[in-house]
Amino acid sequence: MGVCWIFAKMRRMAAQRTLTGTILKRDIMRMMLVWLIWESTFGIFSRGEITKYKAAAEPECNSIDTHFYSINGDDTLGYSKVNYKRSSMDGWNLTSQKLIDSFPLDSIKQNYVRQVRDCIFSAIQPTPFKSAVTLAAVSKEVVEDLFDLDVSITKTKEFIQFVSGAKVLPGSISLAHRYGGHQFGVWSGQLGDGRAHLLGAYVNRHGTRWELQLKGSGKTPYSRDGDGRAVLRSSLREFLCSEALNYLEIPTSRAASLVISNDDVKRDNFYNGNVKNEKGAIVLRVAKSWFRFGSLEILAYSGEIELLRKLVDFVIEQHFPLINATGSNKYLEFFSQVVTDTSYLIARWMSVGFAHGVCNTDNFSIISITIDYGPFGFMDYYDPNFVPNTSDDEGRYKIGNQANVGRYNLDKLKKALNPLLEHKQQLLAEQILKGYPGLYQAKFVELFKAKLGLSGLDDSDEFLIAFLLKLMEDTRADFTMTFRQLSEIYKQDLEVKSISKEYWALQDLAKHKKFSHWINLYLLRLKSNAIDSDDARRIRMQSVNPRYIFRNWMAESAIKKAERNDFSEIHLLQKILRHPFTKQAEAEEAGYSSRPPPWAKDLRVSCSS
Repeated sequence: MGVCWIFAKMRRMAAQRTLTGTILKRDIMRMMLVWLIWESTFGIFSRGEITKYKAAAEPECNSIDTHFYSINGDDTLGYSKVNYKRSSMDGWNLTSQKLIDSFPLDSIKQNYVRQVRDCIFSAIQPTPFKSAVTLAAVSKEVVEDLFDLDVSITKTKEFIQFVSGAKVLPGSISLAHRYGGHQFGVWSGQLGDGRAHLLGAYVNRHGTRWELQLKGSGKTPYSRDGDGRAVLRSSLREFLCSEALNYLEIPTSRAASLVISNDDVKRDNFYNGNVKNEKGAIVLRVAKSWFRFGSLEILAYSGEIELLRKLVDFVIEQHFPLINATGSNKYLEFFSQVVTDTSYLIARWMSVGFAHGVCNTDNFSIISITIDYGPFGFMDYYDPNFVPNTSDDEGRYKIGNQANVGRYNLDKLKKALNPLLEHKQQLLAEQILKGYPGLYQAKFVELFKAKLGLSGLDDSDEFLIAFLLKLMEDTRADFTMTFRQLSEIYKQDLEVKSISKEYWALQDLAKHKKFSHWINLYLLRLKSNAIDSDDARRIRMQSVNPRYIFRNWMAESAIKKAERNDFSEIHLLQKILRHPFTKQAEAEEAGYSSRPPPWAKDLRVSCSS
């Protein structure tokens, strides 16, 4: 929905108001809210039951060594409820068989940059670093809960060799994925895993299938002009942020480990000719699938329609169990679900002020999880024009445009699916896409009502939300802490407008001349909450408004220390971001909920990684 349309309608309403003398404030504010949704882009995401994933089918489930785990023999998979974690990597295997059996591989075995056709993957081995590597960090939760390994294994030579690409496990055939994409609004042709290697899949004790992928592990046929490597600063950011989003309950890939090498990797960080040597790094990333919009696009653009059909059938069978895989409308149902899930994902990003930075179609997951962390950023003060990526000169991927970009990307996905759709189905797909703004808007209102502790239905809620966002924008109030401090302050203090200095974000907001008016409206609305004490409100709001987010200045501080082989701040951030909704003494001492330091405003990140 265009902003010009909204303002045109507002002008017509103003003219009508002149004739009738009626001030239609509520209708105007509702349109302002729609504008804020699409220009400021905030909402809520809750995946729900519809996108639960199937347990992997044979033969991958055969890779589970049930005898190793069975002690009590009372678990359906043979796992002990007392001790399910392996104390050794012996017998812990990955398999690429499902993907290899399902799709043709690149017929050329040599590893050199080229245009590839008629396949989904190329079989390519990782390239280990030449110098020794250091394990900078691991995610205990990923290692133990997803991999069924005791975290003590991460200290072994075998594990470090595995996560740095120096050791291939039994059953693992390393794959690089071929895909394309629209980048900054332009079709870029073949892209693909230019520095990533899919090591294989592991089916854990829950029957959940996880695909393990190294990033920064060397060249592939899709490396284009790249060197196949990643550097410390970008790898650290991806490792910490993917885990941080997970604990903010946002669908995301996970990160198991971060290894750092002394190999020199040359990078021009801001593309200004200032090339520097940086430390190389590898992240072991984990997801249920690494397919993305561009996986389908490359096949449609190349005219490989039967392979496109095979890929979409595979994705539906593996990741969309509620869709009838033999139904005549399965591709239409698939598109409808991706439209819904994508709108929810982007809205959920916005609910915590997260800007992805590079929302190209090759960075949009087909199962609607956050992937490919590059020049992302969490917004400090509220600004719908926040652009985290200095490489984005035009601000295409500013935080206030992400919902629009999501719709653009879904349109490209729809076009990629067209060869599989009949004419009537193509028209229905157009109608499905037209429902995207409504899905997003509904989640926007739902989220902000939760963030403000509002229950029940009230026509004034949209006005209240829009009013607050406008005050925040005018005063440049901190997005995260404004909502968090509204969650912590007592209602009686709001009633007398007594805001102590610990609520620094609210003090900033209170400088607005309309602040008192908004507070009065907010307090009046809270009174309509059914049988709700102030303590209950505060607890409820604190459960959805984080106190800690992974701000750029925190990342920069950890990077500077890690460059000196001091990984203490990485570990501290891991600990804090694991519980973002809970006040923690160490976090307070580190200033993680304080006003960002003055130097933070000068930080810049780019696509160079």
